[in-house]
This record gives sequence, C-alpha cells and structure tokens, in this order.
Amino acid sequence: MNLTTAELAKYMDHTMLKPEATEAMIDQTIKEAIDYNTASVCVNPYWVKKVSQGLAGTTVNPCAVIGFPLGANATTIKVAETNQVIDDGAKEVDMVINIGELKAGHDDVVEADIKAVADAVHAKGALLKVIIENCLLTDDEKIRACQLTVKGGADYVKTSTGFSKWGAKVEDVKLMRKTVGPDFKIKAAGGIHSLAEAKAMIAAGANRLGVSASVQILEEAKAAE
Repeated sequence: MNLTTAELAKYMDHTMLKPEATEAMIDQTIKEAIDYNTASVCVNPYWVKKVSQGLAGTTVNPCAVIGFPLGANATTIKVAETNQVIDDGAKEVDMVINIGELKAGHDDVVEADIKAVADAVHAKGALLKVIIENCLLTDDEKIRACQLTVKGGADYVKTSTGFSKWGAKVEDVKLMRKTVGPDFKIKAAGGIHSLAEAKAMIAAGANRLGVSASVQILEEAKAAE
C-alpha cells in the first residue's frame, strides 16, 4: 500500500480525549490537525465548540464522543448529548454501544440505542461512528455488534474507545470487515502508534484511524517518502 503522507493524514481522527486535557492541549491538537490536514479532531463534548471555532475554514471536521467511554448512559441522554455536540459544531459523532446489554443478548435494546442516536445525527447532517469495544467481546459478540451497527443505521463501526483493556487489533478489523461487507466503513482506534501499525489497520479494512500519535506517525511517513 503506497499512501502519500497527505493521503494517510485523511485517514486520521486526531484525538485528544484525555480527562486532564487543558485548553492549551486542545489548542495544540487543533494546530497539529490543521498543519497535517487530518480527517478530524476528536474530543470530549466540552471542547467541541472551541474545536469547531478553531477548525473553521479548514477541511478538518470537528468530531465528538458521546456516551463515552462506558456506553451505559440512558438512550435519551445519548441523544441529548448528540444534539448538543452537533449544535456546538461537531460534524462527526462517535458513540459507545450499551455493552452490557449486548453481552446479555438484548440485541433489540442495543439496536434501538444506536438507531436513536443515528436518527439524531443524520437529522442534523452529521456522521455516526459506533464503538463496540472489542476487547470486552467474544468473536460472536463482535459479529452481532457489527450487524446491529449496520441495522441501526450508523455510518461506521469502530473497534475501541482506547480506554479499556486494549485498543484496535488487526484480527478484529478483519473480522469486522468480513461481517459488514466491503462497503460499510470501519474505524480502528486505540494503541496505533507507528506507521507500520497504521498501515496494517488500513490493509485489514479500516477506513479511518483514531490516533493521538498522528504527528509521530505522519512524520514517520514523511521520512519514508
């Protein structure tokens, strides 16, 4: 796979989700995303308005996580949070499924949760990525989670929050791609720190990468060109 550095940058959601993130850290993340022209800047809801203002006039999208990182919020709260972040400028939303309900086999509840958020996202013209938190799931549960994400009307299925036991794994991305087919989009996130790891995720089927190490990876790519 021969991606240019600029092409690789457009796979990246440049991420700053640390609970201790300060305004200065958010400003630095915005600057880096603009400098490298990443796909988005992904932040917690509190920072969305600032990120949206900082990215105005660029091709970098503001992205927000909701129901994050546990996914156990009430659906009404997830929908309210979704409406808030989009009103604050988010063009992409990454939600966490109700993991416990998936593991309990309550697929109708999980699908309804996804659909409610998807409807709110799409009513305002944004994109929805659904985080299934693979590290907590069996392969059968991963397959069901992917299927419910598609049925719920999302735009992407995403591997991980990056806040649980581990993040993206190549074998999980391959399983997700096999499950959702060739056209549905996949985001790999968590633990991607090198150019080789980024390329491996893309080769496995990822359309987007959630990375806090974007600068490091893109500088590595630039040096290799």
